[in-house]
Amino acid sequence: PEVLPAWLLGSAVSCGGSVGAIWNQLCLAWGSPWPLLTETTPAARTLPQTPNILAAVRRSFCLFWTNFLIVCTEGIDFSGVDHYQIIILIILFKFTFFPSTLPRAVTESINQLITLCTQQAPGQKECDNALRELETVKGMLDNPNEPVSDLSYFDCIESVMENSKVLGESMAGISQNAKTGDLLVFGECVGVASKALCGLTEAAAQAAYLVGISDPNSQAGQQGLVDPIQFARANQAIQMACQNLVDPASSPSQVLSAATIVAKHTSALCNACRIASSKTANPVAKRHFVQSAKEVANSTANLVKTIKALDGDFSEENRNKCRIATAPLIEAVENLTAFASNPEFVSIPAQISTEGSRAQEPILVSAKTMLESSSLLIKTARSLAINPKDPPTWSVLAGHSHTVSDSIKSLITSIRDKAPGQRECDFSIDGINRCIRDIEQASLAAVSQSLATRDDISVEALQEQLTSVVQEIGHLIDPIATAARGEAAQLGHKVTQLASYFEPLVLAAVGVASKTLDHQQQMTVLDQSKTLAESALQMLYAAKEGGGNPKASHTHDAITEAAQLMKEAVDDIMVTLNEAASEVGMVGGMVDSIAEAMSKLDEGTPPDPKGTFVDYQTTVVKYSKAIAVTAQEMMTKSVTNPEELGGLASQMTNDYGHLALQGRMAAATAEPEEIGFQIRTRVQELGHGCIFLVQKAGALQICPTDSYTKRELIECARAVTEKVSLVLSALQAGNKGTQACITAASAVSGIIADLDTTIMFATAGTLNAENNESFADHRENILKTAKALVEDTKLLVSGAASSQDKLAQAAQSSANTITQLAEVVKLGAASLGSDDPETQVVLINAIKDVAKALSDLIGATKGAASKPADDPSMYQLKGAAKVMVTNVTSLLKTVKAVEDEATRGTRALEATIEYIKQELTVFQSSEVPEKTSSPEESIRMTKGITMATAKAVAAGNSCRQEDVIATANLSRKAVADMLTACKQASYHSDVSEEVRERALRFGTECTLGYLELLEHVLLILQKPTPELKHQLASFSKRVAGAVTELIQSAEAMKGTEWVDPEDPTVIAETELLGAAASIEAAAKKLEQLKPRAKPKVSDFPPTPSTHTPPLSDGNKLAHEKEMLFVLHFLTSTSILFIKKNGPL
Repeated sequence: PEVLPAWLLGSAVSCGGSVGAIWNQLCLAWGSPWPLLTETTPAARTLPQTPNILAAVRRSFCLFWTNFLIVCTEGIDFSGVDHYQIIILIILFKFTFFPSTLPRAVTESINQLITLCTQQAPGQKECDNALRELETVKGMLDNPNEPVSDLSYFDCIESVMENSKVLGESMAGISQNAKTGDLLVFGECVGVASKALCGLTEAAAQAAYLVGISDPNSQAGQQGLVDPIQFARANQAIQMACQNLVDPASSPSQVLSAATIVAKHTSALCNACRIASSKTANPVAKRHFVQSAKEVANSTANLVKTIKALDGDFSEENRNKCRIATAPLIEAVENLTAFASNPEFVSIPAQISTEGSRAQEPILVSAKTMLESSSLLIKTARSLAINPKDPPTWSVLAGHSHTVSDSIKSLITSIRDKAPGQRECDFSIDGINRCIRDIEQASLAAVSQSLATRDDISVEALQEQLTSVVQEIGHLIDPIATAARGEAAQLGHKVTQLASYFEPLVLAAVGVASKTLDHQQQMTVLDQSKTLAESALQMLYAAKEGGGNPKASHTHDAITEAAQLMKEAVDDIMVTLNEAASEVGMVGGMVDSIAEAMSKLDEGTPPDPKGTFVDYQTTVVKYSKAIAVTAQEMMTKSVTNPEELGGLASQMTNDYGHLALQGRMAAATAEPEEIGFQIRTRVQELGHGCIFLVQKAGALQICPTDSYTKRELIECARAVTEKVSLVLSALQAGNKGTQACITAASAVSGIIADLDTTIMFATAGTLNAENNESFADHRENILKTAKALVEDTKLLVSGAASSQDKLAQAAQSSANTITQLAEVVKLGAASLGSDDPETQVVLINAIKDVAKALSDLIGATKGAASKPADDPSMYQLKGAAKVMVTNVTSLLKTVKAVEDEATRGTRALEATIEYIKQELTVFQSSEVPEKTSSPEESIRMTKGITMATAKAVAAGNSCRQEDVIATANLSRKAVADMLTACKQASYHSDVSEEVRERALRFGTECTLGYLELLEHVLLILQKPTPELKHQLASFSKRVAGAVTELIQSAEAMKGTEWVDPEDPTVIAETELLGAAASIEAAAKKLEQLKPRAKPKVSDFPPTPSTHTPPLSDGNKLAHEKEMLFVLHFLTSTSILFIKKNGPL
């Protein structure tokens, strides 16, 4: 026919809209001709073969065939895949040329075409791909005993949440687009849903693995250092490629291909060796991997040269050279493959316990249900994409969607409920609480003198057990803190391990206390054990809250604080145990502690440094000098008080533990590596010296009169001092500039101390001039030296960004210059004469301010060395340099005003105001003071402020320069002492945060009020009027009000239970308690006395009749019982008196 039916043209051409809608119309169009075609073909065989009938059948068949051909042609354009387009054209070609000869083939080809075109409908391919992907990832859930990704447990939770949200949106898109017929968007939604489901499955499998290995009875898998299979395959590929290279039958293209294979695999082997050497802590393996990689790389380079020559000329000579070059490469690769096959480098699979497997089940069941229901949902959606008008199928789709949603909710709930470590934290908390109750019961028994003594073990063995347990607990603090901050899978193991140590801790602590005669030592051991248990309990609560979630940053500070408190508790009890052990010559625990610290210096890769070499160097120098000081004290005490050697040995043990820890980090951050190795070696040598010294101290305590042991101890102490100097020299070699800054800072501190002594002489009026010198003889020298110091200051500041050599020169030069300047200023002050001590003090205070500023500048320069320009330490350096310039300028002004009686008081007051401002800046900083003081000390220091205020008011009224100078000098000391005492008292451990803030606030208020008073006095000196003098009262009232508030804050620091240790009543009570304890100890010893065995008569000479006859056994026993009764009576009466009447 020349014109096609309208319905066919409408369906195939005039659909308009989306491709999906056109495809649906095409499917409807296909659905009309296919039955007619399949029915017309057999009818052509069965009808009578008359011309009219055949003509009618032919016309009918041609009409339907033409319609079918047009529709198929349209379908080809929408299939979008060349492969399927070709198949469809082949089938149509068969229809066109062979329909009359193959009537049966027509039906078969149409069926084939129906299947093919249905599969190629938009969205169908995406559904098939999604189903295949889901079937693939389903295997992850069968046996999750190895990690499937690097996600942490909380990353898994976030991944599940994100993917579930994406899945929900894509499922809504699948339903909506299947209903509207937008099949291209439908296919995109299916693809997105598939990726989300894969992400959900991967996160669920990883979470299940982490839950399984977090069980205390499970063992986590260990990733191998290398993959032996990779090395074996590379070895085989390289050998085959080398054979092709030397094969005479190989063509140039084959040679080039073989060379490419060799280069590819040797490069992969070298990279694997590099990664393995960086991961391993075994130095032998590290060197072997590096050396093997070098051999493979060198052999490959030589082979490449021969291959280039062979490529230019395929002669027998070049091929022979190539053959020779392949031998070293094959040998090197074989050796490397054999080394990589070492079982030490093989991966170890995880071993998940039965309890861990049970914990995995809820997660796995939910994930499997999700996958199964998702697969059914996609299959149902695929059917609806072809036939969207099928209500029963829509109901099935809704059911599957509901099942998917429920399974994802169950999955999220299961993962959250099974968070690793939470259950173990609860169990550990319960266990430690029980241990605390046991310690409390033992303490009550010790107070009532009813603590049962353990007779089945010696006190030495109990002390060793307690020391060992405490050390193991100390080793777990940092791993638990690390796990709580970001390693959820390890949290359960670590807290369970920690809790397991507290039961033996309690047994050992109670046993040691039961065998200790001194009541105070009993309570100390029990109290410190309880403190350790309570700090561990706080650590567990913080760890449980952190849960190993690296993103829960709000919990990390609490974890760090709890870890620090626990470390302090461990240190306290270790000090007590070491001292108790050393008193009887038992130093085995201290020797073990030092040896363990030494072993950690070579223990694998150190943790990531949290500071620079300068930071660690400073700390190492601090502990090294402390060890040297302790060694010197041990030399002295070995002669005078050998019984004190135990405490010194314990102190040395603790200092070396800190030194080894910081020395390890200093060695890791030192450059070059040779310096780091030298630091590590010398710290270990110092450890050996400390061990020998501690052992000699123990031996000397056992036999204090052994002169030979004394000589050996002195020799060991000298050896320790020498090894400390070697450690310091190694540190200095690693950073000359930093070490020079440390030395310069130490020298400046000595200068400041010397100036303080000079101020004392000047105040006492004993600083006299020599040879009748005048100040004019020293003025120019002071000014010249001060200017030189300014130049040195500039070099020092610039040295922070320069080389270490320049920094060292600047630090040394500045230290020498300040030394010279201090000397000439002291000479100048002495030349003023002892008749004017206040002016002398003003001048010395000025140089003292310069020295303090230089000390701060040196410290800031040391901290800023080798730091970038935007580092916070650079801003501190700029601030310190500014203060230094200000103080030097103030010194110059003071020097010029010293001989001018009309202005020197004003100048002194200006310098004091600047000094107080600098002290206030230090007071307001967040830096915690090194030591604390009592509230009484803070109250006592306010008296100086009161006196200085009265002095300032008097100076303002008199306007006499002498009064102003005296006020300036007094104000310096009064304000500085008040600020120091206030801050030290505020940061006492017993002071609450609220009281601390209040005390610091009123300390600042008092200082600001006093500054305003001094500034007003300065204004009066410049313009003395009655109105200004009248205002002095209001300024002094403000200072007095601030002082009152400060005193009230100090009173609040005391608390309700505070007592004054200098109160005579308290002293008497303490003495009485001590006497009662001594009597009680004596009574216990007397209880253990037994009557002596009756001696034989022949063993003793006859007793003269003039002597008192000895008591009989019965009389002796009666006499001893009477003594015991009297002592018991005295003891009980004393204790009862104290308990009933309280303090005397």
